[in-house]
Amino acid sequence: MNMTSTDLLQGLTWQDVGYLTPEITLIAMAVLITLLDLALPDRINRAFTGWLSLIGILGSLGFVSWHMLQLGGGAADGAVPGVVRLLGDSYRVDGYASVFKIILLSASALIILPGISAVQRDDRVVDKGETYTLLLPAVAGALIMCSTADLITLFVGLELLSISTYVLVGIRKRSGLSQEAAFKYLVMGGISSAFILFGMSYIYGVTGSTNYGAIGGAITGALADYEALVYVGFFFLIGGFAVKLAAAPFHAWAPDVYQGAPASVTAFLAVVTKGAFLAALLRFLFNTALPQLHTPFGEDILLAFKLLAASAMIVGTTAALRQRNIKRLLALSGTANTGYMLVPLAVGVGSFVQWSSAAELGYYMIAYALMTIGVFTTHLVISREAGHDEMNGYAGLYYRAPWTAWAMVILLLSFAGIPFTAGFTGKLFIVLGSVKSEDYWLGGTMLLTSVISYYFYFAIIRQMFTRAAETEKRILLPPSSGLTIWICVSATLALGLLPGLAMNWMDRTISVLRDILLG
Repeated sequence: MNMTSTDLLQGLTWQDVGYLTPEITLIAMAVLITLLDLALPDRINRAFTGWLSLIGILGSLGFVSWHMLQLGGGAADGAVPGVVRLLGDSYRVDGYASVFKIILLSASALIILPGISAVQRDDRVVDKGETYTLLLPAVAGALIMCSTADLITLFVGLELLSISTYVLVGIRKRSGLSQEAAFKYLVMGGISSAFILFGMSYIYGVTGSTNYGAIGGAITGALADYEALVYVGFFFLIGGFAVKLAAAPFHAWAPDVYQGAPASVTAFLAVVTKGAFLAALLRFLFNTALPQLHTPFGEDILLAFKLLAASAMIVGTTAALRQRNIKRLLALSGTANTGYMLVPLAVGVGSFVQWSSAAELGYYMIAYALMTIGVFTTHLVISREAGHDEMNGYAGLYYRAPWTAWAMVILLLSFAGIPFTAGFTGKLFIVLGSVKSEDYWLGGTMLLTSVISYYFYFAIIRQMFTRAAETEKRILLPPSSGLTIWICVSATLALGLLPGLAMNWMDRTISVLRDILLG
């Protein structure tokens, strides 16, 4: 018998609600910040709202960690050990969701930390408290996407994340560039959401369910009766996700949006938004494409993801060669890195014996988050000093802020995939996975595009060490920015030198059969 949404909500116990405390904490803190922002006079500095939002994120991170420790000892009676199923198995609290929530919450905290002082100093941000009011629901939407096991909860998380970020991109009301970026992001985001919803409607129509596990079980019969409609539904869904991920050839919006948005918002789009969509996509793909692994439909789906990954790597890397605007360059670099992170999805499903695909994705996501947040935090300071986002703003950085220059070198070397950095180790894991699955052309594409990317990463280093600066004035980093940069640098080196710490943790925590596959 099908249960209505009212039945599902009435079936929630207080213990079940307790497992939703990470998301509830973020929403409650967003409401509190909104009320305080409305009640307090305009003359009062709004910096404390930023610290409240950071406390909310850290509190949510604490709840996720606590739940993960609880699940390590087993679940409630009648449940799969280590898995809590809520709302008719449309929302799952398990090792997979917990790992990716920890990654996204940690990244959000690192983004907010330097962003507090940046927002206060930015005269173009008129309503400073609204930045944090919008950021917390966006993070909550990302957490929902990590735990979703149903198309409906997926769309709820997707829209909560998307709508919040539409406004965040245009938070600089006095900047024409920011308003243009917000309009473009809203249009492209609306189109991609429409594609996703259209694809979902077809998938539901031919399978009779929105649950991933039920879709996987019904897909064989649906292909026999409605093959063309199944293809339409899945490829519209994939296309919508590709737009959200800025994967080529659906990436054209990213450079303009990244350039117009504040640096902290751009870092959030590059890391948290992208990470949430990849986490949701991996669970969906394992449950729907895996049952059709040796059929023409399954092979077509996997081929589509492999082509998407390859095109993202090639187009993102080659398009970045001509860029001299740092934000636009990082947008295209993000497209290439999206291609790297799509490889474990297609390869992991295509060679099911590779149980480590989720760990490979998680490891590279951590490495990418550290590199991206560190570089954007550095750029936040440099662009403010230079008054623009161009590469020549880094000229002579070594002589004006030597420690910052060396930190930037380490982060850029990690982006380029130089040994002893997290970026190198993450790429190595993915390449070895593609070789193990005999997808040699994907591994070769990764190696080739990584070598090509040296040109624009080393161009920034060349500016810092060999170009003369327009002024010899020393650059002083705000304490929060300096702390964030060196956390990212230290973690990048630690992960590169001791990758087993993160990989072993994820391998122990994530089980494909228990956490990702629904049945």
